[in-house]
Amino acid sequence: MEKIVINGGKPLCGAVNISGAKNAIAAILPATILAQDVCRIENIPNISDVTYTVGILNSLGAETKLINRNTIEIDTSKVHTYMVSHEQTKHMRASYYFIGALLGRYGRARVAMPGGCNLGVRPIDQHIKGFELLGASVSIEENAIIDAHAASLTGSPVYLDIASVGATANVMLAAVKAKGLTIIENAAKEPHIVDLANFLNTMGADVRGAGTDVIKIRGVELMHGCSYAVIPDQIEAGTYMVAAAAAGGDVLIQNVIPKHLESITAKLQECGITVEEYDDSVRILSNGRPQKCSLKTMPHPGFPTDMQPQMTVLLAIAEGTSYISDGVHENRFRYVEQLTRMGASIKVDGKLAVVEGVEQLKGAPVLADDLRAGAAMLIAGLTAVSGTTEIENVQYIDRGYEDVVAKLRALGADITRVYAPEPNRLAKVV
Repeated sequence: MEKIVINGGKPLCGAVNISGAKNAIAAILPATILAQDVCRIENIPNISDVTYTVGILNSLGAETKLINRNTIEIDTSKVHTYMVSHEQTKHMRASYYFIGALLGRYGRARVAMPGGCNLGVRPIDQHIKGFELLGASVSIEENAIIDAHAASLTGSPVYLDIASVGATANVMLAAVKAKGLTIIENAAKEPHIVDLANFLNTMGADVRGAGTDVIKIRGVELMHGCSYAVIPDQIEAGTYMVAAAAAGGDVLIQNVIPKHLESITAKLQECGITVEEYDDSVRILSNGRPQKCSLKTMPHPGFPTDMQPQMTVLLAIAEGTSYISDGVHENRFRYVEQLTRMGASIKVDGKLAVVEGVEQLKGAPVLADDLRAGAAMLIAGLTAVSGTTEIENVQYIDRGYEDVVAKLRALGADITRVYAPEPNRLAKVV
């Protein structure tokens, strides 16, 4: 069993480079199916979710070639099937993007229900609603296969009941080759939605308005290959920002878009942390105990739910009582039990957590309940001034953080991984 072992209490100092955005590449890789050509994708994060996605592309008939650690060429001209099995989708939530991409290319998709982190009920009803408005018939079979088919996809107004990132991206994938104009209202505005739109446009699509709550897509007949670099990962950057704030020290976080980090920066500053912004980097300076603050997760440009567990660790050692509200996922506070084992004082009532700050955490054996909970355990281990923290279920952390142990060690952390995997997971499937 692999686990990460941390002896905390050491300030972090130095610089760290942020990888490509997990949530962007999750949709961009399936989108290459629409090109029926060769796409070169740069700045891809070397994480397990990418490994699984490339594996699915290979199984569909795509030819993939690893150019270097973070660059891949994908030829989807020989994709020959629209079926993706449960064995292929069970590892990650974003496998549902193959529905939109395959529906857009073939007018047909048979994709097993997605897996990923257990964050409670996360229905795909808004995805299905969007596909149906474009003219597709969608059913979920007894063996949990989503079957979508359409003689011809036709542009249509699509109003999303909630500003779902997944539904917004999936409807975009299905609509770029549909006949006529599709207008997505109440669309998600996250940076990775903008990145997907930019990638689709680079392949010849006509997508406008990404980053606002109305996205207009005029269907095109043909798309083509391209070269494209993925944006930096907002959540990875935010995780290192909070880690530096909680553990103390002076860390320069490089290869970021500071505009994407504004909500995180604002909360850290409210906690008394110094944040300096530069063109493509941010510097975190922390000396002393953070201050309390109240936090409510919201869709972009609000504070992201994917940063809530990490921020909770910081507030667990802050002076005073903090209040955290997160209604995006029903199981988002599952990780709190692990923090209490390390001495945190947190009470959860439904979608609200009350955090009574303590002076310090102590090391303990803990579990990563999901991807972002795993990031929270890493930060908690770094801040623990006594004892050793051992984190199990590290496969969740691997889903979204490239070389996290090496990056933290380079900042001065006392962190090791027992039975570390091969340095380049992509090489297994390319």
